Amino acid sequence: MDIIRIIFAILLPPLGVFLQVGIGKHFWINIILTLFGYLPGIIHAVYIIAKK
Repeated sequence: MDIIRIIFAILLPPLGVFLQVGIGKHFWINIILTLFGYLPGIIHAVYIIAKK
């Protein structure tokens, strides 16, 4: 299941974080990072998925 979350994190970072932790602070942080730049959003999403 983690591989699917990582694929979603690369394609749409907030979706990958949502699938891992739901709507919480990490989800909103990821949306902000994705708006600032796509790459920071991907890095944060993969980190959140790998950490759990």
